[in-house]
Amino acid sequence: MIIDVHGHYTTAPAALGAWRDKQIAALPGRGPSASELRISDDELCESIELNQLAKMRERGSDLTIFSPRASFMAHHIGDFETSATWAAICNELCFRVSQLFPDHFVPAAMLPQSPGVDPATCIPELLRCVEQYGNVGLNLNPDPSGGHWTSPPLTDRHWYPIYEKMVELDIPAMIHVSTSCNACFHTTGAHYLNADTTAFMQCLQGDLFKDFPTLKFLIPHGGGAVPYHWGRFRGLAQEMKKPLLSEHLLNNLFFDTCVYHQPGIDLLTQVIPVKNVLFASEMIGAVRGIDPETGHAYDDTRRYIQAAAISAEDRHAIFEGNARRVFSRLDAQLKAKGL
Repeated sequence: MIIDVHGHYTTAPAALGAWRDKQIAALPGRGPSASELRISDDELCESIELNQLAKMRERGSDLTIFSPRASFMAHHIGDFETSATWAAICNELCFRVSQLFPDHFVPAAMLPQSPGVDPATCIPELLRCVEQYGNVGLNLNPDPSGGHWTSPPLTDRHWYPIYEKMVELDIPAMIHVSTSCNACFHTTGAHYLNADTTAFMQCLQGDLFKDFPTLKFLIPHGGGAVPYHWGRFRGLAQEMKKPLLSEHLLNNLFFDTCVYHQPGIDLLTQVIPVKNVLFASEMIGAVRGIDPETGHAYDDTRRYIQAAAISAEDRHAIFEGNARRVFSRLDAQLKAKGL
């Protein structure tokens, strides 16, 4: 089985965006109610069958962990109530997709984060998604301010209510920012990759995993700059008198394969232990074009894993085994189906 751990509902029907526009236009008021958004199952099916599912079949992947569109989270807009309503709507849509296509999609949760608000306020939505929707993961935004980084580092006790619930539920978080409203940082080309690198460095500087030895973070987009500068991070850890990175971080941090060229995947699989690498494509996402050097889609990452100089055993771990180990709730669901 080929499990893609990083998919977003980027092709949701236009009515979702129109509802969001009305919500934003009404601020600081409450805006439209959730019940005013009407999207039929037929509309959901069309949006998936013609897009994500068609490409999954074409490229040979089987199952996608599916969460709301990252750039749409936009936690900096409005207040907590704004985010709570928006997150509930987006999470419900991903759940409905998973019900319509149970063999191909399993949901992961968007949290109703808001700048300066206690992360504990996100727990009811997380519990709803896990208990009612069968979510197997969540997306945690380390910068709800949208590119201004007003929140404490991920190692700060500010975040502990979320971590305590994650450990209790045995559910991992993908560390994923949203839209940048800072003109200095392009959303997908800078802000995303900066955040990946920043999250790793925050974890390196702290001792978070001493407090939460079973906490699991997935750092997307191949870890940003991390694999390329592995020597720098090893050296910094040494200067800070931290343990070896293999002991300090690699029991808890994992990286996906949303890296859109062969040399990048080759570097990732050579530098980062295979047990810490999970297959992902983030399609249909930030990079949707055809690479003129190969004639294939940039985000057809399965090709890169197939061509990488790794063993068949390692390839199986990246495609399936590691995802089932990190996403224990997914593994349980698959076993219940006899898979």
